[in-house]
This record gives sequence, structure tokens and C-alpha cells, in this order.
Amino acid sequence: MVEPVTHTDATSVRIVDELRRRIVAGELRDGERVPSTRQITQEWGVAMATATKVLTALRQEGLVRAVPGVGTFVDLGRPPATSQGPAPTGGRDAAGVDEPERSLSRERVVQAGITIADREGLAALAMRRVAAELGTATMSLYRYVRGKDDLLMEMVNSVFGRYPLPDPAGLDWRARLEALCRLQWAAYQRHPWLAQYVSMTRPQLVPRAMAHTEWSMAALDTAGLDPGGRLHVAVTLANYVRGTAVNLEPEAQAEQDSGVTSDEWIASQGAQLQAIVATGSFPMFAEMAQLEDLELSLDTLFEFGLLRLLDGIEVFVERRRSTAASNSATAPPSGDSGRRPWAERPRDGSRRHTTVIRRPYETTTDA
Repeated sequence: MVEPVTHTDATSVRIVDELRRRIVAGELRDGERVPSTRQITQEWGVAMATATKVLTALRQEGLVRAVPGVGTFVDLGRPPATSQGPAPTGGRDAAGVDEPERSLSRERVVQAGITIADREGLAALAMRRVAAELGTATMSLYRYVRGKDDLLMEMVNSVFGRYPLPDPAGLDWRARLEALCRLQWAAYQRHPWLAQYVSMTRPQLVPRAMAHTEWSMAALDTAGLDPGGRLHVAVTLANYVRGTAVNLEPEAQAEQDSGVTSDEWIASQGAQLQAIVATGSFPMFAEMAQLEDLELSLDTLFEFGLLRLLDGIEVFVERRRSTAASNSATAPPSGDSGRRPWAERPRDGSRRHTTVIRRPYETTTDA
């Protein structure tokens, strides 16, 4: 069990005082995420155990609450919503409409959905839960959204709209793609549920999310790629960012359920790792175990993988340019099917699962 912070623990008290000040001053507003244990260690240079004590102290003071699967949030004492609905907060107007219903709007319903998903994870989102959050009847929501699927689409559209696309001025195609990927990574970190919803095989037609792909393909157009190349590179990058981000929500859930951070968990495996490498069967792991400054996290994986992926795309772009230049004066051979390298079938003759886009906007599945 983590012991409460005492007044003799000067460092912990100082951090608690600073976070309390931010909450009271409104710098950290009700419902916003407070710094995680890892962020506390980075900002103040303290041990993980000290950071854990800080969050425990804030919970004991009733200033924050831990939400399984998401993190720790400012909680200034708002009465919890229940499935039975909140207590009435006002009367009815001349048409017999409750006060909470009069203040409803599509924007408020969508924001309530985002708030719930941010705090409690995507699994907690339900129309009844949103109604309880807003203090209204569940059926009232259907005046603004057609149902949960419609609500989710609007939530995703709203979130992507909060991350304006970078200014491309002065940036080459690679810098533009890197900036876009970092923007998407920031969105996924702030809204971990988002990666669980976004699909690569059945992409949702969300205008503000589609704007990201459009922007990415426009950058690749300046690199000289044809439509097929632009689409595949753009979606490959989006899939990389999303694929890394799908680990954010499960890790947050594991930390909340166990009370152990990923760093603490890895540290707890040290003795077992030493015993395994001592057998001499894992020389690479043995060398790694001797390093004290080696860090492996979702952030380092994202950084390393993004740069290596861009390196590979740069090689691909240069090869396509070189091929185009050498073939510019050569007509395609007779009987050329027009299929591009990224669309070729496997050599064993099997069929891939692909999505074929046909005019006008017809989509079929080639499986």
C-alpha cells in the first residue's frame, strides 16, 4: 500500500502544493487530466515512488480521482451521474420541457460523449450514460444524434477538428508528413479511445479525419508520386500512428487496475531477467541488461519508428522518380495491365483482401 505524503517529505509536499495551486487557480480545470506519475518524474526529477505518493495525496484531499483505463482527473465534487438519472435541477417551461432539455444542443451532446470516453474509455460510452452526464432523459438525445454510431462519428469529427493541420509553408513533403504524424500522435495521447475507434479496413467517412489524408496526399503529390502511391503512403503512415496508439488505453487500464506503472512493472522483472540471461542462451538480452540508460516506451517506439518509416518512404520516392525519369520516353509494353507494384497479387496466386475504389465513389471488396 502506498503511504500518504507527510509534512516531512518536503519534495512530495512541494509538488502536491504546486498541483493544488494549479487546480485552485483553474489552470487544471474540473475534468481535466492531471500529470501522470511519469510526467511528474520528468517535470520535477523525482523517483516514481514519490510521484505515486503525490497523486495519492491529491486523491486523499478529494481534488482528483483515478479513472480505470484512462488516468487521473481533477474532480471538484460534482455529484456522480447514475443510471437512474440525476435529481431534477429545475422546472418545466410552458411546453412541459425540463430545464436540462432546454439547454441541450448537438454540440453539448457530442462534448459529453467525448468527456465520458476521455475519462472512462470507449467501453463506457452509451446513450444512457451520456444522458446521465447531461442530466436529461435518454430519449432527449435522439433529437440531436440518431444513435450511438452517429454520436461516435460526430465525436471523432469534433476531436480531429481540434487539431488544425500544420502550415505547409516552407516545408518539404517529408517535413509535412512528419508534422502531420506528430499532430495525430498528440490527438491519440489526449484521447486514447480514438485509436480504438479508427479503422483501417473499414474507414469511416469523417470529413475532418479525411482532411488529414487529403493533406498527406497533397504533400506526396509534391514528391511526384502517382495517385496509388500517394494513397498507400498516406494510409501506411496513418496506420503506423494509429497502430502504436492502440496501446495507450490498455496500458492506462493496466496501470489503474494494478497501481503499477509500466516502468515499475519492468523494474520488477529485473531479477527474473537476470536469471534468464545468466543461462547464456540470450547474449543480446544479456548485453541489453547491462545498460542503465536504455529506455523503451510507446514514445520512444513512436519516435524511432516514425523516422525509420519516413527514411524508407524517402527511398521509395527517389526510386519512383528515377524509374519515371528513365521511362519518360518509353511507351508501356503491349498488353500492360496497368497494375502497379503495390497492387500486385502474391506470387503464390492467392488473393489479398483489398478495397477497390471505383467511380463514382463505388467501393467493393476484392477478397
